[in-house]
Amino acid sequence: MRGLTESNLTDAVVSQVKADNPRLQQLMESFIRHLHSFVREVEPTEAEWWAAIQFLTKTGHTCTDERQEFILFSDMLGVTSLVDFINHRFSEGVTETTVTGPFHRVSNIEYENGANIANGPEWERGEHTLVRGRVLDLTGQPIAGAKVDIWQSDDLGFYDVQDGEQPEINLRGLFTTDENGAYWFRTVKPSSYPVPTDGPVGKMLEAIGRHPMRPAHIHCMVAAPGFKRLVTHVYVEGDEYLASDSAFAVKESLVVDFVKNDSAEDAARYGFPGPFYEIEFDFVMQPA
Repeated sequence: MRGLTESNLTDAVVSQVKADNPRLQQLMESFIRHLHSFVREVEPTEAEWWAAIQFLTKTGHTCTDERQEFILFSDMLGVTSLVDFINHRFSEGVTETTVTGPFHRVSNIEYENGANIANGPEWERGEHTLVRGRVLDLTGQPIAGAKVDIWQSDDLGFYDVQDGEQPEINLRGLFTTDENGAYWFRTVKPSSYPVPTDGPVGKMLEAIGRHPMRPAHIHCMVAAPGFKRLVTHVYVEGDEYLASDSAFAVKESLVVDFVKNDSAEDAARYGFPGPFYEIEFDFVMQPA
């Protein structure tokens, strides 16, 4: 470790990584070399380096049980989407995955198929929506007993954890497919929304001239024995932010038309007070 210079410092640091785990050894060697290469390329001033340390510190301080600012940071840099692409090179025909996002909560309520998950003020003002579909394997056979975990924003773009007007565990639900692999539920049409901008990641977006908007979508996490867990979105066709999603998470196969249904008979059948939107989306699972 004596005789260190600017040119040999990186090799000296890497030489001190002696992990028992080969994968950890690989990760740390690569991380150190890439990080040192970045520093050599941009040659930060000491003030810029300190600003970076402060940014990371503030990002950590912003994290709570209901908010993960580091996930948001990863999302906004496209890293989460890249990790998603790399880890889900599924067979052709399997439903495409996308990012989980920072608003998933494990303690979802189990509902019977057909239940309404919109139990706040959004039900009175929002556009009622029927969501239905099936969970299938690669041969098109239904998967009974699959768990379909749903969460979404309201018609104004807020999740329950962001909005004191919404009841606890609102616009969330856990459904189980029937013998035909079918699931269905009632909700309101989601809205596009900004990611949280009151923390360090929001200040970063403003500084680099980027908008914080995500296109309207419904989150879905599907699990069944013998199949790989599927985390994806269903996006609303026509949303103005589909081409500039701040999380870089839109995939064309996940964009769906929300079709207006003006039938009074259908509205009565599904328990809607008037016209409603409906979509049908099947999930195709990858064998484990």
